[in-house]
Amino acid sequence: PLAKSNLTPSPQFNPKFIAIVNNKMIARYCTIAMALLAATVSANPFAAKQSPANDVEVAHRARLMRNAIPTKNSQLGRKLDGEADEVEVDISGYSLRFEKCQFVLAYDDELAEEDGDSILSTQRFVIFRLCPSGSCKSCNSGYGEYMVDMQDYLDYTVAYRDEEQEEMCDTCQEQCYYAQDGDDANADGDNADGGDERRLSYSVDCDTCLTDCEKIANMEDNKYIDATKFIDCVQIQDGNDDGTSALYGGPICASQGSKIKIGVFTDDACKILDNTLDVEDYITNGDGEAMKLSHALLKTTYDVSDCIDCLAEVEDDDGNNGDDANAQAAETKEVCEELYQTAGKCESTHGFTSGLSSDYGNYAANQVSNEELVCDFISSLKSGTYSQDGEIVIGGSKVYTAGGTSTTGGQKFALTFFIIGTVGLAVYAAMLHSQLTKGGKADLSAQGGAMA
Repeated sequence: PLAKSNLTPSPQFNPKFIAIVNNKMIARYCTIAMALLAATVSANPFAAKQSPANDVEVAHRARLMRNAIPTKNSQLGRKLDGEADEVEVDISGYSLRFEKCQFVLAYDDELAEEDGDSILSTQRFVIFRLCPSGSCKSCNSGYGEYMVDMQDYLDYTVAYRDEEQEEMCDTCQEQCYYAQDGDDANADGDNADGGDERRLSYSVDCDTCLTDCEKIANMEDNKYIDATKFIDCVQIQDGNDDGTSALYGGPICASQGSKIKIGVFTDDACKILDNTLDVEDYITNGDGEAMKLSHALLKTTYDVSDCIDCLAEVEDDDGNNGDDANAQAAETKEVCEELYQTAGKCESTHGFTSGLSSDYGNYAANQVSNEELVCDFISSLKSGTYSQDGEIVIGGSKVYTAGGTSTTGGQKFALTFFIIGTVGLAVYAAMLHSQLTKGGKADLSAQGGAMA
């Protein structure tokens, strides 16, 4: 703020000075507001834990769930796991869809204590939705919106997609080839490649799946490495005494949050991003040969056209997939269940009716009571408050959405207010200038007449 000693009283009103002070005050208020928002982000109680599905997480969740008591008609069940109860929500009728990835630069206590070049670290979030099954592409009502740490999201979704990919290749191998030994060797067609197996025309697209699976199997021979190997922050360059700094590869947000790629960080926790470096410049194999990244598997984690159906296939007592809906209760896939339990939830706003209720214990009550806070935070991540690298955007900007770009109502109001205010001050300053100029001329004329 301006010191009083710097303000010199003047008998005349100076509109230019007032306009400057007003603009400075507006800029200061915007900066303070953004700083408070960043502090809220850094203290966000819904930031997910770094390690998925470990003993610490299970114990912590068990403590939270201990007092949860389902009602008679509840979709929540109580599952005894040792001495702890765990609340479950039936989300088997939904599909999981990626929405956006967002970085947020926030104050970091550890970096401040280290007295390094920066006290800001990168927090990484992913927003996803649970859409009613069959409405994955539209997903405009009856859905829940959620926010998790990017590490948790990638751990669960990469594990699921990797298993899905392995099952696809196993099925391809079984249905597109058969051994020449035995009666099956007399089936149609000649030996496709002179080996011990022959290609069959079956119910799957053999040409496509065989090509894809061969690429996966021969990835390293073709000088490629799977990008998902770097989701846990991997060192890609050693630090040396000659001044060379250690570098690390980890996941980053790209294309305004619509994609996830691998970037270069300068710390072993992948909190300090260096967006001037390309990770492929530092990746080599055991022979020192340059390698490129294959993003095929990583792409499946953010492909909005390929949702993850949360309904798990249930096998009956004979080992067959049960089609009788009344025979067994529907089960939810682990990837959906774990991400749901980990995430901050924004449900009632979007008409999601299968979520937690405050009637189901302390954990659920805490989630419900903080839902508005979570919804506001998710909205800030989606609305352009932060740039792709996580820096606060003063004055707002265009926002990324799944369908294109737009501006929020609050941004439109603020922009309109500032424009009208600026124009009004300019008009007022012009009027004052005109009055002061005319007044000065009149005084001089009067003085001149008296002297004459």
